[in-house]
Amino acid sequence: MTTAASLTGEQLVLRYGKHTVVHGVSATLMPGRVTALVGPNGSGKSTLLRSLARLHRADEGHVTLGARDGQKARPASLLSAREFAREVTLFAQSRPAPQGLAVSEVVAFGRHPYRRGFAGLSAQDRRAIDHAMAATGVTGMADRAVGELSGGEVQRVWLAACLAQETGVILLDEPTNHLDMRYQIETLDLVRDLADEHGVAVGIVLHDLDHAARVADTLLLMAAGRIHAAGSPVETLTAKNISEVYDIPVEVSLDPRTNRLRIDPVGRHPART
Repeated sequence: MTTAASLTGEQLVLRYGKHTVVHGVSATLMPGRVTALVGPNGSGKSTLLRSLARLHRADEGHVTLGARDGQKARPASLLSAREFAREVTLFAQSRPAPQGLAVSEVVAFGRHPYRRGFAGLSAQDRRAIDHAMAATGVTGMADRAVGELSGGEVQRVWLAACLAQETGVILLDEPTNHLDMRYQIETLDLVRDLADEHGVAVGIVLHDLDHAARVADTLLLMAAGRIHAAGSPVETLTAKNISEVYDIPVEVSLDPRTNRLRIDPVGRHPART
């Protein structure tokens, strides 16, 4: 894993045509910490993440890659595509299931920023690929065709490709979508491992507030393209903040056994026993 750097978006204004979807938002992803972006549909969280990944041009503001290895902080726009891909990787919300390729071949896509021309895989490439497949639980399907896999399995294969890229900053857009309960929790545990054991700066978009509370050091709760609240999960995910943003009554408590936040939306019907 490369030495981690920080990634900062400063006063970002993001538009689709004439429609502004993010209004002057700033966010910094720090090495060894997980920052979760949460909020209702249309709040701008995925667009903000894509802007940090240089996939959505900022109409105002800028993205900066923090200093590391004696280098000064650098505007992300000045890095070549290959240079940026060695520093930052994005797990996008929707990815195709490539036809005619084996799982190991798709995971090897993550090594593209390090390869030259038509050179084969190096020993380091193969170590990175093997480690990524083991971490995401896809080693046993290495020779299977990706087109034969379920949606959840394809999701894990693409996550492995991101890990194989070995960047110091990882951006994840809804990585638990399409996964069953076991792999949702294993993915969240993997995210914590990346931050805690490898010092990676992680930015992650999540819809599930319980998942966000479980994995994040810092939460940015967004609404209508602005940050409504920011801080630790306990500071951010209050009943007041959540009710204001999602326009639904909620109850928030701390589980005395696990010491985790419990977020319970209050619907029109009582719980069935």
